[in-house]
Amino acid sequence: MSTARRVAGKLGALLLTLFLASLLVFFSRFLVPGDPVRFLLRGRTPSPEAVAEVTAQYGLDLPPWQQYLNWLAGMVQGDFGRSLQYRQDVSVVIGERLPVTLALVVMAGTLIALIGLAAGVVAALNRGRIADRATLVGLTVLGAIPSFVGSVVLIAVFGVQLGWFPTFGSGEGFLDTVYHLVLPSVALAIVFVVLVGKVTRSSMVDQLGREHVEVAVSRGIRRGTVIRRHVFRNAVGPILTVSGLLVAGLLVASSIVEAAFGLAGIGSLLVQSVDRLDFPVVQAIVLLVVTAFVVVNAIIDVLEPWIDPRSAAGAGAR
Repeated sequence: MSTARRVAGKLGALLLTLFLASLLVFFSRFLVPGDPVRFLLRGRTPSPEAVAEVTAQYGLDLPPWQQYLNWLAGMVQGDFGRSLQYRQDVSVVIGERLPVTLALVVMAGTLIALIGLAAGVVAALNRGRIADRATLVGLTVLGAIPSFVGSVVLIAVFGVQLGWFPTFGSGEGFLDTVYHLVLPSVALAIVFVVLVGKVTRSSMVDQLGREHVEVAVSRGIRRGTVIRRHVFRNAVGPILTVSGLLVAGLLVASSIVEAAFGLAGIGSLLVQSVDRLDFPVVQAIVLLVVTAFVVVNAIIDVLEPWIDPRSAAGAGAR
């Protein structure tokens, strides 16, 4: 029953957060300067009749609250409206570009997990030694490199000079897509590797100084077993929390990388849509990012008691 209540509470909080986010996302467009009708009728002098027709066609003549209810009802059914610039359903426009962004985020996330965890563990286990200092210096240097600078450097070195990887487009087919996304995923992962690496090191160092770890070592338990069962497992909690925060960061930062490498993903689509006042696309993408962030963090909160039993014990004590 405790687990069921916990899951139900997280689900309720998730739905409330999404509802509040939908209100913010939808009504924020009324604060943005510019008239979407003028964009739809660009290239010609609109007559009052033409303006009235387009306004009625896209439901812009309705009161804001009614527009919101219509948008919310359609969104629940998977209908996000029509794109103003592509003259297609928003779900179709996003669906064509979403696979590229998902592949990019998955590849970058894999690099972040492997390199960030490895760097943090190596630094923690060699605290105060050369390996620890070298790792911290390396992470600090990487953290100072913005995604767009990393993209330019990777393109110049590995794309232009060495010619090892393509620097434009997402390719065709699974293997070709992976090949095309190697450099973009590295550029996207650079900054986030630093965050995961430093959090992993800090959490591991904290656990290494705990009394139960010293007792386990004094009893003659193998160091590898102590690290795996008593140190790393207990250090996973903060790492997972940070990982949940990275989801939204990766989706947002992908717009910079996609623009640099000419990828047709939702990040570059978001930038184009903001520039062209394509509000239905902007609203759908922003809500998608918020949903991904909230859902991932809710899943992490639900799974945390199984990963770190101490959190469940603390919750029960309260």
